[in-house]
Amino acid sequence: MLFRDPWGIPHLRGCSPGELARLQGFNAAADRSWQIEMERWRAEGRTAEHLGSDGLLWDTFSRQARIADTAQRCFTALDSGTQRWVTAYVDGINQALADGRRDAKEFRDTGTAPAAWEPWTPLGVFLVHHILFSTFPNKLWRDHVAHTLGPEALPLFSIEAPVWSGSNAWAVSGQLTDTGSPLLAGDPHRLLELPGVYQQVRLACPDFDVVGLAFPGVPGLPHFGHAGEAAWAVTNAMADYQDLFREELRRDDGVLQALGPDGWEPVLTDHSEEILVRGSAPVPVRVVETARGPVVTSGYDGGTLSLRMPSRVTGRLGFECLLPLLRSRSAADVESALAAWVEPVNCVLAADREGSIRQFVAGAVPERSHGNRVRPVSAKSTGHQWTGGWVELPASSVDALAVNANDRASGGGDLTGLEFAPAHRARRIRQLLEDAGPGMDAASMQRIHLDATLGNWPALRELLERCGYRDQAVSGGELSKDAAGLRDRLLGWDGVMAAGSGMAGAFAAWRSAFVRALASAPVLAPLARPAGHSPLFSPWLDPVARVGFALDTILATGEQAGLDVAAAAAEALEVAAAATSSASWGNRHTVLPLHALADYPETGAAPPVVPLTALSGDTHCVLSTESLPGVTDASFRGPVARYVWDLSDRSGSRWIVPFGASGKPGDKDFLSQLPLWAAGELIPVVTDWNQLTKENHD
Repeated sequence: MLFRDPWGIPHLRGCSPGELARLQGFNAAADRSWQIEMERWRAEGRTAEHLGSDGLLWDTFSRQARIADTAQRCFTALDSGTQRWVTAYVDGINQALADGRRDAKEFRDTGTAPAAWEPWTPLGVFLVHHILFSTFPNKLWRDHVAHTLGPEALPLFSIEAPVWSGSNAWAVSGQLTDTGSPLLAGDPHRLLELPGVYQQVRLACPDFDVVGLAFPGVPGLPHFGHAGEAAWAVTNAMADYQDLFREELRRDDGVLQALGPDGWEPVLTDHSEEILVRGSAPVPVRVVETARGPVVTSGYDGGTLSLRMPSRVTGRLGFECLLPLLRSRSAADVESALAAWVEPVNCVLAADREGSIRQFVAGAVPERSHGNRVRPVSAKSTGHQWTGGWVELPASSVDALAVNANDRASGGGDLTGLEFAPAHRARRIRQLLEDAGPGMDAASMQRIHLDATLGNWPALRELLERCGYRDQAVSGGELSKDAAGLRDRLLGWDGVMAAGSGMAGAFAAWRSAFVRALASAPVLAPLARPAGHSPLFSPWLDPVARVGFALDTILATGEQAGLDVAAAAAEALEVAAAATSSASWGNRHTVLPLHALADYPETGAAPPVVPLTALSGDTHCVLSTESLPGVTDASFRGPVARYVWDLSDRSGSRWIVPFGASGKPGDKDFLSQLPLWAAGELIPVVTDWNQLTKENHD
């Protein structure tokens, strides 16, 4: 049975886990039909077939990375009970198709249609969401830096920098709350996809009754859930578990070989696939897999790079964890359920009604050389091969409070990774929790979500103080009167990125000019040269964006690297002062929803229109509505959900998503949560079935 609350959020009730999985699949297919079909096409490398040549870049990568084949392998390796459960979910999707419930405006606008799913398709959808979520694209960037500026320049970019992550999660024990039971809160930060990447849903059967956030197209609640007696939340651990290997290939008597640590060896796969292209001729793509992994891009030395990742090596993603996770009744149950998780590697906070809180890292991090974490390594090097072992990941009990914010301390540090997010957010959340003191409630947690204090403002303020006044000599000359005036106004600013703040807007204008000045400096300008990789990886190889992300590091070490940081800051003051803009931060910093149709202009179909929405916060804030200084002030990544899980009474919990419960443009709940989300509000988690409306499919 399907019920809905006043916000259109589905509450599903079945007689068994299998029946419930079927109902969850049916609902995902009906509510998010276009969204899940796009992810299926991506998993199979067939977007160009349906939407034209704009899909070729992704389809080529999808085929070469062997996403569909990996999904099939991982499904085959599942235990029979999990296979039946996943298959039941797919049966629900296919039932929705048979019942004519998979109509969507986007299909009509593009002249496309959904088709039946395979049992392994949900695993492919999950892989699509996460294959670029880890570290290997950053290794392409470091390789570009090393080849362009020299290996000695790597520290300028490889020390703590956000690199597109901003998730928060925190837990407080009963000794700090007004009820005596724990509170668990947070906000995952991902691309602001439209419709949202997460679907609010309730899954209830005799075995369990869980509210949480699902990936449409994937059964269960992998990342965030409240089962009544226990709740859980994840953040990206920033662990390094994917490697790139520099391969040398040759043909010997027609057989393609790769040079491995034991000499030349036949590759595991060497065949051609045909990508069908709507409106054009098919395009062949060569699929090659060595003993290290699938070849996914070219290398600087004229060779190729293969990708090695735990799911491909082990034939497991961790889906066998998902059903036990729903059955969790304690924090220990959550930890036990996720013991077999593979990727992505996550920091997990779990709490239960009895007061226990567990903090742990879940996933598979291979044991191998530290050099593998930095940049591509030689496929023939014995010292860079995986040993077959896996890192033992940290776990601990929490006495009072815990904070996870993609930081080094929560992610396991050198044990698991190379780069983590700066500690700004983690320190700020901890400070706010300590200041709140005993007696915290859901409203206390909600206020923390909204903190817009810029974490790296003290370092930037110190730089501005060094720029001097008009009558003082500065690196690069003297400031003009207007630039000196802007500098003085900025020095009087409180560092809060509030949407209505004119000074936050002025700061953003100066910061963007500062980033561009640094990126064009003679020391860094060569980074604008082509890196030789597929344009698919351009977001990770944009030098202006990377300078913006590495700004903290450049402030601390740029002068030793030959950058005149103060001169760039002074130049930026002149540029920003001359622009004479009085726009507030919210005029510049608006939500930038990413709908798939925007990537396929050949179809002539327009993405849904979303009202212009001003946002507070920024990359270095707890309210991490991320922008790209020097590129755009619009927020393309941010809190794709906010939640407060109350362990004393689940009905006291709150949540929100950026857009709405429905994936259908024009539906009343397609954008119904957007104004509240932008304002920092949360809506109640409804648990009383009598407050819900039953929906009939007859």
